Amino acid sequence: MSTNNPLFSEFENVSSQKWKQQIQYELKGADYNDTLVWESPEGIKVKPFYHNDELETKFQSITPKNAFAIVQNIFVHDVKLSNLRALDTLNRGAESIRFTIENESISIEDLMQNLPTEKATYSFNLPFLSVDYATKIEDYAAKNKVNCTILLDPIGQLTKDGNWFESLDKDFEKLNTIVNYSPPLEGCPKGGVVSINASTYQNAGATMVQQLAYTLAHVNEYFNRLTSIPQPITIEVSVGTNYFFEIAKLRALRTLFAILAKEYDHNFDCIIVATPTKRNKTIYDYNVNMLRTTTECMSAILGGANAVANLPYDALYHKDNEFGDRIARNQLLVLKHESFFDKVNNPADGAYYIESLTEQLAEKALTLFKEIEANGGFITQLIEGNIQRKISESAQKEQDLMDSGKEVLLGTNKYPNKNDRMKNDLELYPFLKQNPRKTLITPIIEKRLAEKIEQERLSQEQ
Repeated sequence: MSTNNPLFSEFENVSSQKWKQQIQYELKGADYNDTLVWESPEGIKVKPFYHNDELETKFQSITPKNAFAIVQNIFVHDVKLSNLRALDTLNRGAESIRFTIENESISIEDLMQNLPTEKATYSFNLPFLSVDYATKIEDYAAKNKVNCTILLDPIGQLTKDGNWFESLDKDFEKLNTIVNYSPPLEGCPKGGVVSINASTYQNAGATMVQQLAYTLAHVNEYFNRLTSIPQPITIEVSVGTNYFFEIAKLRALRTLFAILAKEYDHNFDCIIVATPTKRNKTIYDYNVNMLRTTTECMSAILGGANAVANLPYDALYHKDNEFGDRIARNQLLVLKHESFFDKVNNPADGAYYIESLTEQLAEKALTLFKEIEANGGFITQLIEGNIQRKISESAQKEQDLMDSGKEVLLGTNKYPNKNDRMKNDLELYPFLKQNPRKTLITPIIEKRLAEKIEQERLSQEQ
């Protein structure tokens, strides 16, 4: 073949129609759609092959070019121990620390003592809303040139708890004050102070279309209610086990965020922090959780997550421990430094299957988002209970598939080890906790698929 001709130019292009004709011939009369096409819970029909002559592109795909950061979660109870743990985990390969601070008595100066500020990044997850405390963090970050974000999400508080921190008006008054606060030192970049906790929707059983639409509506409430829009906005998402769909979900989320931001004349991107879901994790045959979290972290990275915080395999039933953290961190280190997942920009681009899934998820989510906005917006729909009801319906459908064995959790409803004993190993209560109390709305309840089976097995242990 001449060097002037393109490679394989002597071969004719094969259209999708010719592929279908050959497949139909090989099926020997069986119906193509019934045999080879299946439908996902999102209503997406998955075909046996994808071809570029059938690919319709309506959305401009956006994926970041920078490598993902390895995040370590640290719940701050003892300041000194948390500080030492942060320093140790950074020395062992973590690149970002996410502190969860339970109350205003925690000293930021003590917590951050001797921690590196040049390469590492820090975020502070606050399960309370305090103007004074948030501005203290901003002042400290500006003075010490710390690259940090504050994770504040009053709407996320409402969805999970059923109540605002105080009330809608007071919460947004405080949030606006924090957003508009400028640290006293000039020349220091102001970190983000608004986050979207979208993990709740996935962990409660929402479909991917619902997750995307509710996240977008969640963001839109802040765009509408804040007097100035902070950047960057952090979106925390949970990633499930449906490998290619989860890649497409994150790609669709970034695309949809850009579309919404453009409507408000904003040109900034979102920061996506991904964590493996708890919904499919189990306490029996718990080592399988390592396999689940590995593929879920892979989906997150290929989908364009800016940062990944892995879930330790024993997080459901063990208190924080060095071994579980080390295994979780090492999974990401292997993906980054041995599998080189950070060396290729936009690796999913050009994969017709993923491109098609991204388009369909984005289109369906945008339609649902418009329905939510047409009916008063996200907060109104939460107050009326429509969001909770739809998530509950989706969760029940998935639970029915699990209970019938059509959705498989290895070691739980498929190939369980009858000799497995867990009753004496539970340091944490791994099931849904009931706490009857008065709330403004019905909270969105996170629940794992394996809970019913696990409770039955625990009750039968000798």
